[in-house]
Amino acid sequence: MSKKAKFITIEGTEGVGKTTNIEYILNYMNANSIESTVTREPGGTYNAEKIRDILLNSNDEKVPEIAELLLFFSARSFHASNLIIPALRDGKSVICDRFTDATIAYQGYGRGFNVNQINMLSKWVLKDLKPDITILLDAPADIGMQRTMSRGYSDRMESEDISFYERVREGYLHLANEDPERFLVIDATQSLQDVQKDIKNHLDSLFRIA
Repeated sequence: MSKKAKFITIEGTEGVGKTTNIEYILNYMNANSIESTVTREPGGTYNAEKIRDILLNSNDEKVPEIAELLLFFSARSFHASNLIIPALRDGKSVICDRFTDATIAYQGYGRGFNVNQINMLSKWVLKDLKPDITILLDAPADIGMQRTMSRGYSDRMESEDISFYERVREGYLHLANEDPERFLVIDATQSLQDVQKDIKNHLDSLFRIA
């Protein structure tokens, strides 16, 4: 059995069940005695969480789109340097709610920023850090937004029109198609039991658990 520390990211548009399935993954890790930590983007460290507040709750002052992009990477720099890399170095697997793929999908495909420039920025900030596996929970944008609206509260990034989230989903699926060995695409419209069965099978393979 190989339990080498892994960097696992969970991606998807709004309302696809990331929070529920991250909890499932953490329980899986605990059940298999795999030391791990759960974190999120934007956020994860003290200063990154302060940037998160600007990004998601800045209602009094407009956040320019270029500032949004740069703030995500500023938060990611704190997060990677002060939490993710040290944890992996210490042998602890990291389960992260969104990472750089989200920036490409949301700011690249959603906002229209040049994806090559985002990749260059990512290389500058993160060097060679990238996930071992990315679980993409996929669902049509309208289904995800219906689920989000049923919660009764939307932050700034959850308040765009449906066409924005359709572009974001298209971006995610393009990324998954370009890197099929890293991405596990799961149909998030199927039952939760089936979603988690798919996740378990992939984690069993990743950690070589019979």
